[in-house]
Amino acid sequence: MQEIEVVVTNEFITLGQLLKRLNLVSTGGAVKAFLETEPVYVNHERETRRGRKLYPGDLVYCPDRGMWRIRGE
Repeated sequence: MQEIEVVVTNEFITLGQLLKRLNLVSTGGAVKAFLETEPVYVNHERETRRGRKLYPGDLVYCPDRGMWRIRGE
């Protein structure tokens, strides 16, 4: 699966904000349910916290949906 770069303009982006930005969920409230039912990995470790801070260089992977590398501006 090809890695796609996601540019952030702030120091970090939360996992919930990223999932909304990628249109994997439509609302912030849907993030919690998504993380409970869909496996999401940050730097190869399973993550279930929607508030997890993602910094440039972090890799987010969701099987069958995509792989994204966080990049600073």
